[in-house]
Amino acid sequence: MDNEFRINLLKYRKAINLTQEQLAKKIGVSFQAVSKWENGLAYPDIELLPPLASIFQISIDMLLGYRVQKIKITEYEDHYQSETYYWGNQVWDGCYEVLKKMPPVRPLTLLDIGCGEGQASVFFAKNGYKVSAFDIAQNGIDKGIKLAQISNVSVNFFNANILDYQLGNNFDIVYGSGVLQYIPLEFRGKFFENIQSHTNVGGINIFNVFVEKSFLPTPPDWELTESFWKSGELFRFYKDWQIDFMEEKIFDCHSSGVPHKHCMDTILATKVC
Repeated sequence: MDNEFRINLLKYRKAINLTQEQLAKKIGVSFQAVSKWENGLAYPDIELLPPLASIFQISIDMLLGYRVQKIKITEYEDHYQSETYYWGNQVWDGCYEVLKKMPPVRPLTLLDIGCGEGQASVFFAKNGYKVSAFDIAQNGIDKGIKLAQISNVSVNFFNANILDYQLGNNFDIVYGSGVLQYIPLEFRGKFFENIQSHTNVGGINIFNVFVEKSFLPTPPDWELTESFWKSGELFRFYKDWQIDFMEEKIFDCHSSGVPHKHCMDTILATKVC
């Protein structure tokens, strides 16, 4: 594994055309340190592994060269096995809010967090945004890549886990729909700290979250790895941002084949300083 890390570090650094000096500057070490890592003479401190993996847009396991037995991480891996698209060809209304708030009249970068099968990612790319997108389900990513090819657009799709992925680059827009329930309460502060610090001034964040209501039954397709949010909890993370839109609503859903209801909070906010 040690040798694989050395080989992977060199391979991924060259793949994104970074010199040892440039990589060292991004993570706050000397270029001599990077040289020693690539020559197998030393290894980075453990806290440097997340930012390294983030720069290369790979998982820490991939960086270290782990070969782990494939296990099912989410039920959506089963849903995405079909040739048809589980989420259909529709996108969340929030996509249109992005178009209205920050139309791509100039080059704008956008990150789609938990992109699923890539419908929103491809929608944004077709409308002129420079899009990066990740999801934990590799077969969802594969379908997104296929959809982008069919649509003749470019999207930087990659596999990552929302719980350990750390942004390495800044974005004008950070977007996420139907994904933040996978972040446990104790990790939410760190998640938003990372997302907001890598949003350009003047840029926007747009997210929705599933909210727990005592009068609503738990949805039939709710997973053990999902955690409800409290009403208004999402909004508090943006107390120092300009709030352009926030809403709480209850709506009908048929995603599992069983009619049920969700309560959802939505926010669109602008970073002003």
